[in-house]
Amino acid sequence: MNRDCFLGVKLSIYFFFLLQVLLSHLALICVLLLACFASVRWYIRDSYRIGGFSQKHVFITGCDSGFGNLLARQLDRKGFRVIAGCLTEKGAADLAAATTPRLKTLLLNVTDTASIRSAVEFVSTEVGERGLWGLVNNAGRSVPIGPTEWMQLEDFTKVLDVNLIGVIDVTLQFLPLLKKAKGRVVNMASILGRLSLIGGGYCLSKWGVEAFSDSLRRDMQHFGIKVSIIEPGFFKTGITSLDLINADLKRLWGRLPQDVKDTYGATYLDDYIRMQGFSMNLLYCPDISKVTWCMEHALTAQYPRTRYGAGWDAKFFWIPLSYLPSFVSDFIVNVLLPSPKDKINC
Repeated sequence: MNRDCFLGVKLSIYFFFLLQVLLSHLALICVLLLACFASVRWYIRDSYRIGGFSQKHVFITGCDSGFGNLLARQLDRKGFRVIAGCLTEKGAADLAAATTPRLKTLLLNVTDTASIRSAVEFVSTEVGERGLWGLVNNAGRSVPIGPTEWMQLEDFTKVLDVNLIGVIDVTLQFLPLLKKAKGRVVNMASILGRLSLIGGGYCLSKWGVEAFSDSLRRDMQHFGIKVSIIEPGFFKTGITSLDLINADLKRLWGRLPQDVKDTYGATYLDDYIRMQGFSMNLLYCPDISKVTWCMEHALTAQYPRTRYGAGWDAKFFWIPLSYLPSFVSDFIVNVLLPSPKDKINC
């Protein structure tokens, strides 16, 4: 047998063996092909964008700094007609100085219904019959956060009034303008709206934002309004400043009765601050554009996503963790934070 014939027989054997393998795993191959097709289709669909940015108005709350500030500047550069709500005059002036004359600012306190009503009147004049294309509920606060026993009722309401009740009040008042434009609502939640890792009002408020957004999405889809939820991991912004959080923890600790302090131990506060600082510095991401990219996509995509996980820790750790049994997340929290002196082992 010459070399060419031998090679032909060898190739035939290989081909026959490959065919046998393919036939024996036909179901698996079909599943893999379908998964590849679905992934490619999703990627293409996800890349479709709307047009006419210059004719679309977007109202953003909490634009003094952080995500809201960056998003306002980002959308302004793309030609959107941005209306930025700021809590302080300085925040509004600084943002106006950093953007084009097309961007408008106004003072807004999301805990004040009259302030929201005034903002609605201003925005209504700006948008006219076109209506409001985008509402971004970004304003928020973090503190007080810490062990639940350290809290009083007003510590919860301070956060809930901004992060949840403020979101609901703003959304309800702006819905008529959003219906006109068949627009978008983008609500800032958090991975802490999936996992309650700390005490205080923050996690409660973000769970509430998730629930409100889901019901709003289902109700408003009949009118062409799309609702998206942003779920960032840990990012370095003003409300996640360790100086801010630590100062408030010391305030909470300082007002505790001595008998309660004794159950935690004299070094508990220092241990808590140290371990929390280590964890947050390990997880913090300074690139907040990862979050504003998600917000921008929700406003500009032809088919916006329902939920956006922002940050590597959100995508690959916290969100997967939220689907696991509760004892797993309990174990993680116990590793990240200290135990009280009078801990009872169960």
